Amino acid sequence: MKEDAVAYSAVVEDVLPSAPTLYLVADTSRLNGWGGSLKRLLDIVLAGGAVLVLSPLLLVLALLVRRSSPGPVFFVQERIGKNSQPFPFYKFRTMVHKSDDAIHRQFAAMFINGGSQHSSTDKVYKLTEDPRVTGIGRWLRKTSLDELPQLFNILRGEMSLVGPRPPIAYELDLYQPWHHERLRITPGLTGLWQVSGRSNVPFEEMVRLDIHYINSWSLGQDVRIMFKTVPVVLRGTGGY
Repeated sequence: MKEDAVAYSAVVEDVLPSAPTLYLVADTSRLNGWGGSLKRLLDIVLAGGAVLVLSPLLLVLALLVRRSSPGPVFFVQERIGKNSQPFPFYKFRTMVHKSDDAIHRQFAAMFINGGSQHSSTDKVYKLTEDPRVTGIGRWLRKTSLDELPQLFNILRGEMSLVGPRPPIAYELDLYQPWHHERLRITPGLTGLWQVSGRSNVPFEEMVRLDIHYINSWSLGQDVRIMFKTVPVVLRGTGGY
């Protein structure tokens, strides 16, 4: 059994010229057996407790979204989860209802292919000026409060508190084969990417962080990432 698949790689330069010379492989063995069971138990206990404690806030946010513009309170989108299985992904709606996704499709292509929104040294790898976003939506995104409905995804077993962020289905069309390694575990509400720079981290570095997280997983690491997420969210670091 591999101790750490970060060190495990296959030379694929001749087969996949666009992939890194060393093909990073995700080893999910740490999440088999008791490891995965403990992670799931932590998800249920903390997500369930959060829903109970935050229920007044969730109600207030739902009312604010409802009053901000016509349309539903929740934005439901198909995302890709563990082993490339699709699932309904929940967020508070932050955009005008039934907005065209062409802007995000163009951005996703730029991001995955290595582009950013700024040519200076202060690069941002996120769509920072989206005309579809409502006034209350900008605040929700900046504070990451729009992500709170994913607590229900966690209770349903479609997501975890910590893990790689789930991509949109059309983004997979732009993935190189090695990028799919990040999809071998349950996606998360937060993760190593969020506490390592978030929107200032380019796509391929994000994938490497996700694979490193999988290969080095421990319950202690999950707890550390959750604690590190709190100041990132409070500062609004990388939120747009």
